Amino acid sequence: MKNFALPFACKMVGVICFIILLGVYAKGQTPQSLDSPLSDLPRLKTFTAHRASSENPFIGSNDDSKRIMPGETFVMADLTGPGVVSHIWLTVADNEYAWPRLVRLRIYYDGKKTPSVDVPLGDFFGVGHGYERQLDSLPVRDSSFGRARNSYWPMPFRKSCRITATDEGNRPVTMFYYHVDWQKHTSLPPDVAYFHAYYRQELPAISGRNYEFLSVRGKGHYVGTVLNVIQAAVGWFGEGDDLFYVDGAKHPQIAGTGTEDYFNDAWDLRVANGPWTGTPIAEGERVGARLGAYRWHVPDPIPFTKSLWAGIEHAGWTYNSDGSIRSGFEERPDFFSSVAFWYQIGVNEELPEPPFGEARLPLGNAQQIAVEDSLAEVTTTKGKASVQREVDWGRDLLFFEAEGIGARIDIPLDIQQTGRYEIVARVAQAPDYGDYYALLDGKPTNLDNRQAATSEIPSAGPEVFHNYLPEIYIAIDHPLGWLQLDKGRHILSFVCSARDGRSSGYNLGINDVILERISEIVPTTASQSPRPAVSLHTSETVYRGRPLSFYRSELRHTTASHRMEIVRSIGSFREDAVSALGDLSPLLQEPDPNVRLAAAWALSQIGPKGAASVPTLRSSLVDSDPRVRCLSAIAIREIGPTAVLAIPSLVNALGDPEPSVRASVAQAIGVMGAAAKTAVQPLAIRLTIPEEQSYVLRSVVVALGKIGPGAASALPALEDMVHAHRLAYIASASIMQIKGQPVPAW
Repeated sequence: MKNFALPFACKMVGVICFIILLGVYAKGQTPQSLDSPLSDLPRLKTFTAHRASSENPFIGSNDDSKRIMPGETFVMADLTGPGVVSHIWLTVADNEYAWPRLVRLRIYYDGKKTPSVDVPLGDFFGVGHGYERQLDSLPVRDSSFGRARNSYWPMPFRKSCRITATDEGNRPVTMFYYHVDWQKHTSLPPDVAYFHAYYRQELPAISGRNYEFLSVRGKGHYVGTVLNVIQAAVGWFGEGDDLFYVDGAKHPQIAGTGTEDYFNDAWDLRVANGPWTGTPIAEGERVGARLGAYRWHVPDPIPFTKSLWAGIEHAGWTYNSDGSIRSGFEERPDFFSSVAFWYQIGVNEELPEPPFGEARLPLGNAQQIAVEDSLAEVTTTKGKASVQREVDWGRDLLFFEAEGIGARIDIPLDIQQTGRYEIVARVAQAPDYGDYYALLDGKPTNLDNRQAATSEIPSAGPEVFHNYLPEIYIAIDHPLGWLQLDKGRHILSFVCSARDGRSSGYNLGINDVILERISEIVPTTASQSPRPAVSLHTSETVYRGRPLSFYRSELRHTTASHRMEIVRSIGSFREDAVSALGDLSPLLQEPDPNVRLAAAWALSQIGPKGAASVPTLRSSLVDSDPRVRCLSAIAIREIGPTAVLAIPSLVNALGDPEPSVRASVAQAIGVMGAAAKTAVQPLAIRLTIPEEQSYVLRSVVVALGKIGPGAASALPALEDMVHAHRLAYIASASIMQIKGQPVPAW
């Protein structure tokens, strides 16, 4: 997918600029030679190189991934400076729809409670919409069909750097591999700024004002934009100009000529990659089509000394219901989301909290349907349907073994309420797969009735999904359109139209189908008041410019809809929020499950100082919401051995129907160490349960090892686990711990 269109000489200049940005500033000097992009490499370095990673310290283990339970915040790195994070790599196995938009990456500098990077994981690495796609630029590279994510943005810090990942979805992240490469320096020059990245969205874009990438005060320079759009109407959305207002100017210092022009393309955007600009996602101009593009201002940063407003118009072509043109430049209610990247002196405290979890999805109510569970009701023509389990790290497929062109599989979809819905099919690719198009109740999906406005005539036929790939990959998201559906049963069909000449078959694999209900799209008007300016000169610890006392007072008189955000803000003070325990613990009994969820997360952030909340957390292990039960167990785990009175409740919770709860409960038992001897038999029994999830078994095995010699009665069960390929390494380590043998570590 590489498409470097710049001439060779221009590329060399760009690469040199980026090399300078990456490494030279730490010395406070310019390289003596700029003859090649590697010119500074022979010069001896004054820093030491380090890495924080998911690596298992047990020398005999290949189990190098971590697991993140729903709601859990996992600390990837906690570094002591002065230093510079030079590279982040990660890859993830997760079977939740749009998980890259649901996992949240945050980076904190120098002990601040406010993150300077606060972005969904996928968007930080340049690809939005919860998609996995290739991206090949210099600061960011996503390879292996988008599954291997790399960031080369240099992130300097003077005292400390804390990097976290939070699963704000409903399913666990079952495998999370990562590297954080960093340099330890003796000092950093005073003019070195902090790297920032911030996510925001408007679903749909607000009527009457331009879409905002970033509005900040301070001194720094803007270095990049990731823009993602979902089309709420047919037609080209991107006639809007990019605008940059520097230092309070009344007129833009930089004004563009169109959206594709800002991303350095022309006449629309199409899938492409380049060192500074590219479009990893371009699905056309139909209703529901996605687009994602990046623009790195590395060769052309935009400096500001007092303030910066950066954004873009949201206007384009609009059409009447009969497909005729209404306007060539009219404001549209498309769904916009973005990430702004910049460097700034000091840590920015003024930006508001980004949306949480599912609120970052386009419609916020995604229903993930495992179509393989409907096998008994699936019908086929010229082929046979079956279920393939564990095809790709926990993903199951409804598999259609097709005989050739014209083969068809019909899948029932039951709609509970009449309304308008988006349908997304998540389809696999493989060496023996064919090309398919979709029908709903026998009619093609994703049609476009526009009359031609230019030489590019819209396609009236259904979109064809090309599913050949030399290896199995699950799963590509295919939006099928925004459709009006009556309550009752509907039939979603996939029909084979052809096959790639390299494919050995006509088959098809469907991971799942996503339904999202669409409310009436009414453009929001710009009536909200701006966020008030805050004082950054305070001796109190602050989060987003506000002290803990502010959030505690807001909690007492806030509306229910705002309460979750306030509670999460209190949790962001981490151990400093211990004085708010009396405010948080009662919230675990609130009627609203989202308030209880926020309270459980906040308590999980306080850590050992939160021991006074143990009685309430024990009660929450039987909450009606599995997310609350899971986070309550995690909060007990973070409190540690002083929560020993929770052991009986944790043992009872080992039988919870939700795997993520069982895994979190086992982890909480493990931190109690030898005091959890009464949990040994229940843990050992858990290892004998047929078809138990492997990530639950991992947590159980680790817990037994942490209990130590007191878990000797579990040795037979653990020895059976040595023969399970996904558990062999950690089972061996736990057996050594129980026998009192040293576990060889790096």
